[in-house]
Amino acid sequence: MATKTINDIKIGGRTVLMRVDFNVPLKDGVITNDNRIVEALPSIRKVIADGGKLVLMSHLGRPDGEVKPEYSLKPAVDRLSQLIGKPVKLGPSWPIAGDEAKAAIAAMNPGDVLCLENVRFDSREDTKDLDQVKQFGAELAAMGDLYVNDAFGTCHRKHASMWGCPLAVQAKGGAAVAGYLVEKEIKYLSDAVSNPVRPFLAILGGAKVSDKIKLISTLLTKVDKIIIGGAMAYTLLKAKGVNVGISRVEEDQIDAMKELLAKAGEKIVLPVDHLTAAAFDSDAANVTAGVEIPADQMGLDIGPKTIELFSKIVLGSKTIVWNGPMGVFERDAYAAGTKAIAEAMAKATDAGAVTVIGGGDSATAVAKFKLQDRMTHVSTGGGASLTYLEGKPMPPLEVLDQK
Repeated sequence: MATKTINDIKIGGRTVLMRVDFNVPLKDGVITNDNRIVEALPSIRKVIADGGKLVLMSHLGRPDGEVKPEYSLKPAVDRLSQLIGKPVKLGPSWPIAGDEAKAAIAAMNPGDVLCLENVRFDSREDTKDLDQVKQFGAELAAMGDLYVNDAFGTCHRKHASMWGCPLAVQAKGGAAVAGYLVEKEIKYLSDAVSNPVRPFLAILGGAKVSDKIKLISTLLTKVDKIIIGGAMAYTLLKAKGVNVGISRVEEDQIDAMKELLAKAGEKIVLPVDHLTAAAFDSDAANVTAGVEIPADQMGLDIGPKTIELFSKIVLGSKTIVWNGPMGVFERDAYAAGTKAIAEAMAKATDAGAVTVIGGGDSATAVAKFKLQDRMTHVSTGGGASLTYLEGKPMPPLEVLDQK
């Protein structure tokens, strides 16, 4: 990549502002998956080892510009302390970048780590008013010498800690670079799309086809095949004239899907059978023998024939990018399709394929089935990975120093 990384800067004794993604899932105040913290450890340990003073920044949830204790980063800070074997201090709840935070940073020694409180406690972090974004970014930048972006999951957002802060660090002569995680994310996502070993397969799922029209159109020019499952498949099937019962369909996308299917030819592969039920909350799964779904049923997962078809395509591919589950995998009755695809991808990886999981629900699914270690790369950013694959602008990456 042309972007400078943490390896390109001299850290010793300086204060490093590092944006990480500690937006971890919590249940009753307890972290249920610490993967995002673990993924940031290489960059964190680099700064500590090089004698820098490390100031971490992150968001958690959507507190909407208010200080809400349930969105405190304390659980993440406590977990990080355990992982690195040394205490990590948590900054004040308000103001995030005020005198108390500055005093705490001034008292730090080389190798110390402090994490500012949730940057979204300040409404200027993610407002659409870019002047306010820059203002808060400048306040954050005033507390450090160097900036490291290691929060790929938010790299599609023009937020203060992601965009305003690195601009302000650069304005005063400091470097703004990518961390190891962001470097790795870009490498795999870029290589997968720009220089794939063929056959190149994209697997798309999830609820809304409208969210992924641009992605499908972009991928059609690059891939050999696109497998589509999940609820979005029912809109495409209906566009082909297939009866989909009471399955979730985006009626306003039917015409667009007809055009897309005409353009795609044989590249798009859709389900040929389904697991259905009479209601979304029912676990009484029925197998449909063919592609048509009865009038009183809705599709909630792909069926056994589709699993066999999709798995065969996966196992015959050399580069595979996956974004979106095949069904309602959170419920055991409708998890078989998503699990089968994950297992096929793991086997493909074992056989030498490059497999990239595009974050979001796909990453959650491979973790649920304990298959994440058998994928080439599991992205930490759902929306960010989609934005990158679509070729859309990524302002927080574009502002970083170039080699």
